[in-house]
Amino acid sequence: MSRAEVRLRLVEVSKVYSQGDQRLEILKGINLSLYSGELAALVGPSGSGKSTLLHIAGLLETPDSGEVEIAGQAVAGLRDRERTAIRRRRIGFVYQYHHLLPEFSALENLVVPQMIAGRKRREATNDAKELLHLVGLGERIEHRPGRLSGGEQQRVALARAIINRPSLVLADEPTGNLDPETADEVFDLLTKLVKGSGVAALIATHNLELAGRMDRTLQLRDGQVFG
Repeated sequence: MSRAEVRLRLVEVSKVYSQGDQRLEILKGINLSLYSGELAALVGPSGSGKSTLLHIAGLLETPDSGEVEIAGQAVAGLRDRERTAIRRRRIGFVYQYHHLLPEFSALENLVVPQMIAGRKRREATNDAKELLHLVGLGERIEHRPGRLSGGEQQRVALARAIINRPSLVLADEPTGNLDPETADEVFDLLTKLVKGSGVAALIATHNLELAGRMDRTLQLRDGQVFG
């Protein structure tokens, strides 16, 4: 796919929180575009607003001003039901702690989000098996998260994030809970999945070495994005 395909666009996005008599201006007129096949690192000190920016990009929070576009669709003014539908179809999430459903197998953790999105069980199961084989877990598909290593759990989480063929993947410290060797393996897999599927990925991380391996590094400081 072409880099000209914009997967995420933020236009003059601002966010303010109130704390007693104080107004905390977290984001100040952010402008940002991400393109298909691109991995962008989002770095900045703790409390700089990285999670807030990810939540707004993922339609989990609304900005106080500005516009968010997902794969060319503006979301301002949409009802909660419509925003939820876009999240399910267009956005995949990966967290530091995988947030897998502990009572379900690796396979079921990929089947459930597809069925929620309206796919039939047989089709969802076939696609889930194929993707789990792709991420190296073909022999572990019936294992519940408790029987998987940390790296294996995060592989399932990556697969779950792209199983519905989203336009955008948002990741918050996806390797932060892993040892360096496993973190490298998970990052390499994330890169392969992003490049192979043409999604865009915005990855918040404190790991500057990891950030340096991405296509672009975006620095968030004083409410502004640089880079």
